[in-house]
Amino acid sequence: MSHINLKDVSVEIPVYNSQGRSLKKTIMGIATGGKIGLTESGKTVVKSLTNINLNIKDNERVGLLGHNGAGKSTLLRVLGGVYTPSSGVAEIHGRVGSLIDISLGIDSEATGLENIFLRGALLGIPKRKIEQELENIIEFSELGDFINMPVRTYSTGMHMRLAFAVSTMITPDILLMDEWLSVGDQGFQNKAEKKISELVNRSNILVIATHSRELVERCCDRAIWLEHGNILLDGPAKDVCEKYFN
Repeated sequence: MSHINLKDVSVEIPVYNSQGRSLKKTIMGIATGGKIGLTESGKTVVKSLTNINLNIKDNERVGLLGHNGAGKSTLLRVLGGVYTPSSGVAEIHGRVGSLIDISLGIDSEATGLENIFLRGALLGIPKRKIEQELENIIEFSELGDFINMPVRTYSTGMHMRLAFAVSTMITPDILLMDEWLSVGDQGFQNKAEKKISELVNRSNILVIATHSRELVERCCDRAIWLEHGNILLDGPAKDVCEKYFN
């Protein structure tokens, strides 16, 4: 069974090359309500999350709400294992898949075909599975003969279609998303919407950060309102949306 349990999790991100500006750091600390401050050793840090306690169980669909800088992306990165908590404990049970940065690992000098295997390896997809699904990936991406061309020759839309086709091969227990993906023209977008919906349905847990009320109320049964790295409200999606957006 999939399970997420965060106990008093805090994340402090160090700011390097910031010494020798004590007055500026003091002013910044006051102006940001303590979000930017000093550790006991004198290092400048940004406090992205503060004492987060969170429990997410199987079959939950959770929407993260909050303004830019509220801590949504940082929380997703903790759940994905990208960030290690500065303090507290993060217990993640289940295979995690992320659609936060679908272009990560794409090499512009390599061909589309080569990048399918590169990106697949980065996602932890076995080479044998990629080989089995290769024709389907190429067909879905609609790249045709361009699949054998370097990615640097691709348009932005072609690049995104390739990255999307590979990234949605994952079959995670826990799916992390930063907004609902919008990829390609309207024709491809319809295919992409269906693909994402299938991926969400296959996952045991969904955690998605978004600014969309419609998305949270449509896809999530629970919502969490983050404010300055703290959980301000956690409850049924409709109730939290009502308070957050109003």
